[in-house]
Amino acid sequence: MKKIILFLSIGLFYSTTLFAQSVDDEITLIQAEFGMEKKQLVEAVMDLPESVAPLFWTVYQQYEAERQLLSRERLLIINNYLENYDSITDELANTLANGILKNDAALAKLHSRYFKRFKKATSARDAAKFLQLDDYIHNTIRNSIQQELPFIDEY
Repeated sequence: MKKIILFLSIGLFYSTTLFAQSVDDEITLIQAEFGMEKKQLVEAVMDLPESVAPLFWTVYQQYEAERQLLSRERLLIINNYLENYDSITDELANTLANGILKNDAALAKLHSRYFKRFKKATSARDAAKFLQLDDYIHNTIRNSIQQELPFIDEY
């Protein structure tokens, strides 16, 4: 599973630099591709009984819609960083850092809110399992992207 996640994260990062379309179009394409692959992975790992699967997937779709908005914001922040890398001022550094901090806090709040919903739809164990998997997926992607991004003043 870890190799699959790493492959997805590398594809997610590199595909942002390969497309000649607008950033928003690129993000939409990436999220559509990633969303389908992520759902297959979640389905395999969760292995839910038929009695709770429909409820879980209803909550999952709602969660993903909200999470994708946060992911889009994060990718736009990263894109802003890359586009302005050679001329980062204190003001821009402050804006970028605050944007990432706000995005991280919003994701934590989303997880908290949806843990309750997943727990109600399935069980505390299944809800925790999903959040564990979701954290793993997104932390792996974030780490992969971070390894590719230059540090401020690196070059």
